Amino acid sequence: MIEIKEKQLEHLLDSAIKEIQYHDELQLVSITKEISYANPFHFFDKAKAIGKDRTFWTSTGDQFYLVGAGNAYEIIAEDSRFEGTEEGWNNLINEAIIHNKYKYPGTGIVALGGMSFDPRKAPSDLWNKFKPSQFTIPEYMLTIRKNNFYFTANVFVKKDDHSVQLANDIKRHENELISQMETSLTAINIKDKKEIEPDKWKETVRYATEEISDHKAEKIVLAREIRLKFDKQADIGTILNKLIDTQSNSYIFAFEKGEDCFVGATPERLVRVENKRLLSTCLAGTAPRGKTKEEDERISHDLLNDEKNRQEHDFVVKMINHSIKNHCTNIKIPDEPVIYPLKNLQHLYTPVTAKLKDRYSIFDIIKQLHPTPALGGTPRTESLAFIREHELLDRGWYGAPVGWLDSNQNGEFAVAIRSGLIQGDEASLFAGCGVVKDSDPEAEYEETNIKFLPMLSVLGG
Repeated sequence: MIEIKEKQLEHLLDSAIKEIQYHDELQLVSITKEISYANPFHFFDKAKAIGKDRTFWTSTGDQFYLVGAGNAYEIIAEDSRFEGTEEGWNNLINEAIIHNKYKYPGTGIVALGGMSFDPRKAPSDLWNKFKPSQFTIPEYMLTIRKNNFYFTANVFVKKDDHSVQLANDIKRHENELISQMETSLTAINIKDKKEIEPDKWKETVRYATEEISDHKAEKIVLAREIRLKFDKQADIGTILNKLIDTQSNSYIFAFEKGEDCFVGATPERLVRVENKRLLSTCLAGTAPRGKTKEEDERISHDLLNDEKNRQEHDFVVKMINHSIKNHCTNIKIPDEPVIYPLKNLQHLYTPVTAKLKDRYSIFDIIKQLHPTPALGGTPRTESLAFIREHELLDRGWYGAPVGWLDSNQNGEFAVAIRSGLIQGDEASLFAGCGVVKDSDPEAEYEETNIKFLPMLSVLGG
């Protein structure tokens, strides 16, 4: 085990305190060390036990976890959210004292958070704890990369602070968070399920097909909401465990703000940047899994050859290429999609790789890519205008970029689908579908029912 010894921790904090010139000045100190082992779910549950809001992110196929406890600092941007978030992040990193000799993705200072789907949509009370752009730097964070474990403490110090006391506080919280504990999964059952105006939603789909037939758009994505009532308060740790067990090849995430928590399992990567290497993926075109191997193969074959789904997929591939071509070099895109299987669903999948030019950042790419045609439609301006005026819900963070970035210029964002907003013993779930000229409202309604399954299956439905 590699450690930062207690005296070394005190020395790092003491050095930071001595650099402070004014009594009202605050200095962010970030210290990362390697530890022998920590269970990410125990860490998550312990954070709640000591009264800390929590953040959680894992890409299960990569054996990569980020688990945050508490809130050392928040970057919030209401207007010009891409530029405002990036400016706030760069200012924080440039002024912080960062002790991190590992430089691996997800170590050092890490911000976790997301953005709203459309800040121009009139906000509802449902999402009042989630800002148009909101990123949290946790007080304490666990990073797991395959079989390596790292613990990071982020603390603001001021001129009159005592390094010994600060070091003791950090050590105490570390011991609490990484200690082993007995845990049990707390099952919940759905007492009531309410669909929000399903007939009116189908009528909106029909109206969208008319707009498309009149050449006012090519594709419009429409989402809808169901509201659940449980028999007891939902336990977020249990939900995450079940999502990981049932939703392989997905990003599992949770962003907690008091009693509200946005949680989900999305298969759709928006963009990953690691050492300037960029990976984006097109995941558009959906079908259910078969009950037998033969049925599954038949459905896969039909999906690969379905004109509507291939058209929907091609929209997204072309958009990604167009969006990144001025920001990247060495762009590579396969000629044909393949099938991407999940437990409940299967999708058409195309990866896009490139190298990010030096003068651009991950925020530049997110701004170009969001929203993809798979979540907004095409053309972007026209489809978003229709959604803004006619969709029956405030999407909030649903369908929007969520993810993380670190002080080593790495980061990864996914599109927040297959998700829900948990509020104590209630929840709102969201699902959408791509409407084109020949779409049938009843068929699109049934497609959203399929897309609700990943979350319903772990919430007692």
